Amino acid sequence: MRYVIPVSFMAILLAGCDDNQPPQALTPEMASYSNEFDFDPVRGPVKTLTETLLNEDGKVERRFHATLSQEGCFNTMDMHDVSRNTDSSLVLDANYYIDAITQNKLIRLQGKCQLESIPEAGVTYQTNDNDFVTGVTSKDLLITYSYAANGFPLGRVTKRGDQTLEIRNIPEKDTRKLLDYHTETWVNGKKVSQTVQTCDYDSHNNPTTCEIESNSVTAKPETPTRYTVKYEIEYY
Repeated sequence: MRYVIPVSFMAILLAGCDDNQPPQALTPEMASYSNEFDFDPVRGPVKTLTETLLNEDGKVERRFHATLSQEGCFNTMDMHDVSRNTDSSLVLDANYYIDAITQNKLIRLQGKCQLESIPEAGVTYQTNDNDFVTGVTSKDLLITYSYAANGFPLGRVTKRGDQTLEIRNIPEKDTRKLLDYHTETWVNGKKVSQTVQTCDYDSHNNPTTCEIESNSVTAKPETPTRYTVKYEIEYY
């Protein structure tokens, strides 16, 4: 007699197998761009990404929106920062990002779609053998970036003159929860603030919502500041 295994049972088995697979690593472009353009990196075949930071009153502090190609290149990026009163929109055009309004060439790219330089500002990007951006240099600025094995940005060190700013990102042990981590900010070797972030995730191990609590170590008494981050992700 031939036994027939129900499709639903096979689906459960396959789902269990998927759970045992390591989560997808971040691409060099996703990890590097998240450092440079100040957004959270996400995994997988992302088509569009919108990240919105809300303060305790539910008002928008910052919004980042991007469209990506199937190869993982950022085709467009729109950045809105209320606290700094800045807006910018970049569009990929051959080997440059151009300003969406003025059409000026702003950022030159190398290879398929990695950052190379900002010619007008005298800024140059360094990459490692795996195509991650590991450094940024200009006349009076030096930034170095570090990454975990899965591409997660572990932080950066910024040096300008005799000032050193260090951001340390310390992830949780569960690598599926990519954006559950805490951050320490150090100025000239002294810790000044720390932030804890916890998130809910979708089936791609990407965040849907994150809660952030930030504390100034130097303030007495310490008064936590809380934020909510909401993500809208469309996949290929």
